[in-house]
Amino acid sequence: MGSALAVNIMDPTSLLSTFGALGIMAVLFAETGLLVGFFLPGDSLLFTAGLFTTTSATATVHLSLPYVLLAAAVGAVAGAQTGYLLGRRAGPALLTRSKNARLHEAAERSAQLLERYGYGKAIVLARFIPLVRTVLNPLAGALEVPARVFTLWQVIGGLGWSLGVTIAGHILGASIPGIDQYLLPIIAVVVILSLIPVVLEVRRARAERREATRDSVS
Repeated sequence: MGSALAVNIMDPTSLLSTFGALGIMAVLFAETGLLVGFFLPGDSLLFTAGLFTTTSATATVHLSLPYVLLAAAVGAVAGAQTGYLLGRRAGPALLTRSKNARLHEAAERSAQLLERYGYGKAIVLARFIPLVRTVLNPLAGALEVPARVFTLWQVIGGLGWSLGVTIAGHILGASIPGIDQYLLPIIAVVVILSLIPVVLEVRRARAERREATRDSVS
């Protein structure tokens, strides 16, 4: 009981050592299905879990690759579908109740993705962008994206993201002996890489706003 209370939900190693594969499923479900989970470390958790599938059975943290992949897939797919259904029922009220500026910015980017790329590509791309993958699912429900279309693409995107990042961690861990000694710098790199799409989207959105402002002035 004490270890569960002491768990740091922002630390992938702490989460995995305490809850194992079930922790992966719970975090991915919350991050992709519930707006309150926007701060959770999905990318770094998946990658770290992949690394821990290559440690020895006597290591501090050792996970089974099949269980990790199953938990990741279930959490990512079930979470997104739940978010969509919540958005379908509650509509825009889900977002208007929140005072978090980052969530509202992510909602704006999500709407832009849907408009710019269409349903399929936007739903898949959102999986690889932190915050956006939290907001786009309920937003798609609120905008009444057809259920079959959403389900098809969210499953494709969810499996590609969750299994792809996990397997990447597994491959890296299998290729470097004693990889668990370098966890902190590796996780830092993963976090930085996961933020690149966010930075690019923010820069693109700002450039479009500046362009629109210049057009309105002229």
